[in-house]
Amino acid sequence: MVRAIRGATTVLNNDKVEIINETKKLLNEIIEKNNIEKDDIISIIFTATKDLNATFPAVAAREIGLNDVALMCMNEIDVPDGLKKCIRVMLHINTNVDKDDIRHIYLNESKVLRPDLN
Repeated sequence: MVRAIRGATTVLNNDKVEIINETKKLLNEIIEKNNIEKDDIISIIFTATKDLNATFPAVAAREIGLNDVALMCMNEIDVPDGLKKCIRVMLHINTNVDKDDIRHIYLNESKVLRPDLN
């Protein structure tokens, strides 16, 4: 069966290295906390707030070896008072894990998006 796992993180600056490094941290934590085999990842959708345009967050996925995974990057809706400098992900994985056992991961300032998980 297929499950979706959500996550988000923030960066301090619109900087290519920072965006890639924070996205790697997020992806690695999602993979680790959910005991995911990289071969079980079907696709990842990335979104970034409009104030982040120094690089594609998907570069981080390639750099951690997710070369056979379908990736897509998009902009977030620019909502007044929305969280700034935020990168969100949704991974689609093949798994038999019950949906209640999936761990969604929110790092840095993005923890405010899901206070129920922290």
